[in-house]
Amino acid sequence: MGDVPEQDGARAGGERRLRADAQRSIDALLQAAMALFATSGVDAPVREIADRAGVGVGTLYRRFATRADLIAAVFRREMDACADAAPVIAAEYPPFEALAMWLQRYAAFVGTKRGLAKALHSGDPAFEALPARFEQRLRPAFRTLFEAATAAGEVRADIDADEILGAVASLCMSAHDDRPDHARRMVAVLVDGLRYGANESANARS
Repeated sequence: MGDVPEQDGARAGGERRLRADAQRSIDALLQAAMALFATSGVDAPVREIADRAGVGVGTLYRRFATRADLIAAVFRREMDACADAAPVIAAEYPPFEALAMWLQRYAAFVGTKRGLAKALHSGDPAFEALPARFEQRLRPAFRTLFEAATAAGEVRADIDADEILGAVASLCMSAHDDRPDHARRMVAVLVDGLRYGANESANARS
């Protein structure tokens, strides 16, 4: 194959740099938005998000045309990160410990989304694909961990995995107490309760 002409090579290199720069600004915006959403809710000022990311407001709107687009992108990113953590944790820890650790990761994911529930039910089309993504990524990730702990006899088998995810979400989004340390303690108590009667469940299956 012949060498790429100098002009074409320069153009290709420029395009790669532009793509890399664009990706860096997207990553910075998502990281900044995630941090501000956790402390100020999803209505955090757009200019504050842009300033924290080190870009202009115009750049933010070029990447994300609406606030809903930005919220959805942050949610997808964190959902994927939470799901991707499951096999990593499972490979490093025993089944019950892996389950407990991942549920705390999931609790942190849910608990920092101040105002997200209201946004998700706003009817904005930017959020339409998020429930399906939850079903495709997070639910299977949890089920794998839950089934491994059940098979190891470390978790009672008469509980539906979906009930656990719902219970953790309810604990983290409680209107009565939104302190992260409180949510962590309550999730730890819930998870520890999963071991009650595990031996009886295992004997019943055998």
